[in-house]
Formats: sequence, structure tokens, C-alpha cells
Amino acid sequence: MIKTPFSAFTTPAVLRRAASALVLLVLAAAPGAADIRSDTLQALREHYAKVPTMKGEFLQFGPKGEQSSGTFAIKRPGKVRFDYEAPSPIEVVSNGLAVMVVNNKLKTFDSYPLKNTPLKLLLDDKLNISDKAILDVSVSDDLTTVVLGDKQIFGDSIITLQFESETFELRQWTIKDAQGKETSVSVFNVENNVDLSNRLFQINKASYKRKN
Repeated sequence: MIKTPFSAFTTPAVLRRAASALVLLVLAAAPGAADIRSDTLQALREHYAKVPTMKGEFLQFGPKGEQSSGTFAIKRPGKVRFDYEAPSPIEVVSNGLAVMVVNNKLKTFDSYPLKNTPLKLLLDDKLNISDKAILDVSVSDDLTTVVLGDKQIFGDSIITLQFESETFELRQWTIKDAQGKETSVSVFNVENNVDLSNRLFQINKASYKRKN
């Protein structure tokens, strides 16, 4: 099975994991010492509102040490795209209405209504993650680590997020599923508030079939 940044991305359970991946792409905050949980959540909301678009590169490590890489782009509300480098055949796109997964090797095209996935939560204009989803927050001189877990949002997965404390640079997220298997994704060369065309988040299914 080919893994995506959201694991397999072919079942409703995996779509819950998708939310965790996108959380990482929009988080950057420096939590205060007085009330670290509340301050962190507030900082995330404030930063989220200031970054409607972003793009960068990612490097993914699977449970068995397998590696893959590619690029991502986000344009809120509703739009995201993950492109894997060869030999991976996967593209993952949300056009604002549906989440689409294209496998160019198997010549498959799967679509899920965005409104029925946790991706909608994280691709909205406002970040609406409740404080109860935050299981732990720790801050060091170099890294801020946030651990998230909420069955309604993430299913049985636990998500550990890491980003640089001083510069707010995104570093890594790790998804641990119900079986204890972990998939880690590091992001780098991230650019915020970039100009992204809506065409980047569109896939013509009929055209795709004709080409294949």
C-alpha cells in the first residue's frame, strides 16, 4: 500500500489522519509560560488567520523506514495539494469541495466530500480545534512540541507536532496509529502568503481518464 502524508488516504479513518497533517502545515507559535496550553491554542489561531497560503517541500518516513518526498501547497478556504516525487504515483488534492486522490500507476481516482472529512476543519478560514484535543505541550530552547488526540477529529491516532520555538519554522509531525505504527513527515523550504492559482487545486477527472 502506498503511503501519503496522511497514511493510506483511502478510508474514512485515514481522512481523520489527514486533519493532523494539515494542522502541522498551519501551526507556528511561541507559547507563553503563564498558561502554556491556553496561550498555545490562542497563538495558533492568531497565526492561522495570518497565513491563508503556503507552500514547501516534505520528506516522509514510513513505519518500516521507507522514504518518499515531494511538494505541498495550501490555499484556504478549502484547498490543498500534495505532489509526490517519482517513483511515487500519488497526487492528493482538495479543490474546496472534494478531496481527490489520484494514483497514476493504478489509474485510479477517488473522491471524498470535503465537508465530510476533518480536512474541512483545517482548511476553513478559522482554526476551530478545541483545547481538549491538546494532550500535552512542551517547550525547550529549540523546539515546541504539541501532542494532539481527539477521537472525533483524529480517530485513534495520536499526533506529535514539532516546530522551532524561536523562529516558528515548521519542523516535523509524527502520526501514531492505533496499531502503534508511526509515520513522520518533515517539512522545509516553507513559504507563507504566496500567490497560488486556483488551477493548482483542480483535477479534471474526464481528462485524467482520457490521458490514461
